[in-house]
Amino acid sequence: MELKQKIYSNLKKVPKGKVITYKELGKAVNSKAYRFVGTCMKENKYPKEIPCYKVVLSDGRIGNYSSSGGVKSKIKKLEADGIKVVNGKVDLKEYLYKL
Repeated sequence: MELKQKIYSNLKKVPKGKVITYKELGKAVNSKAYRFVGTCMKENKYPKEIPCYKVVLSDGRIGNYSSSGGVKSKIKKLEADGIKVVNGKVDLKEYLYKL
């Protein structure tokens, strides 16, 4: 399976109410190419099936979101999942999902 597909497959495992970091997704596919994980999120053509809005930075910051509405849209989607976003950050102690 292609690396990008492995990343997407693992992202689909993140349950509602949880987020994952670029680093955790990279580790899940035995890769340190964390920036490539970001590239995969940016290139995601199926955001309804592959929930790229659930991917955040290792310090809990929201990061970018290339789907329509940008970061504001990402925050709305996270909050709709029950994830609190305070000052542009997610509490990873509460919301981080590890594969």
